[in-house]
Amino acid sequence: MPPSLYADTDAEDILLVRQVAAADRAALAGLYRGYHRRLSRFLSRLTRRNDLIEEVINDCFWIVWQKAAEFRGESRVSTWIMGIAYRCTLKALRQEGGLDTVDDGEPRLAQESTDPQADRELRNWLDKGLEHLNAEQALTLDLAYGSGHSLEEISAIMQCPVSTVKARMFHARVKLRNLLPTLATPHAGRTGDGAIV
Repeated sequence: MPPSLYADTDAEDILLVRQVAAADRAALAGLYRGYHRRLSRFLSRLTRRNDLIEEVINDCFWIVWQKAAEFRGESRVSTWIMGIAYRCTLKALRQEGGLDTVDDGEPRLAQESTDPQADRELRNWLDKGLEHLNAEQALTLDLAYGSGHSLEEISAIMQCPVSTVKARMFHARVKLRNLLPTLATPHAGRTGDGAIV
């Protein structure tokens, strides 16, 4: 999204947050509608459980309702809301038994549902690659390239130093650069007799 669109969207979101702080339920509903799809996609990187995602989104907006008056505009509204959702998800996953893991024991992102307006073949190919990243790397890439957040905003959302965000992006890119050509090969992952490995 171009910077001018971020500014326009954030100005609208700031107004809604101010209205929520004044106990305007319609403004909260507007924020909910505006962020639900984005949060669902983002949280699907941590869990495949739609019921848990919906619960986390509801918890997130309950916190928005309670804390709207404390929002000072030190970050974009999207950064604030995504950060709340991220922390709510980590808390819920700890209570529910943890992140989905791949064989090496590292957390991984859950496969996201197909976006009907995206190029499905490219999206599926990239999703296959992203499944091989740990959750933190995949979320970092999603926040940077999928949602257009800056390094500083990702740092705030994920509550880690900017240097950690940079390292996650670097290692994720290296993994994807090495992995994606293999995934693009039609017979990748098959044995000589055609069985999938």
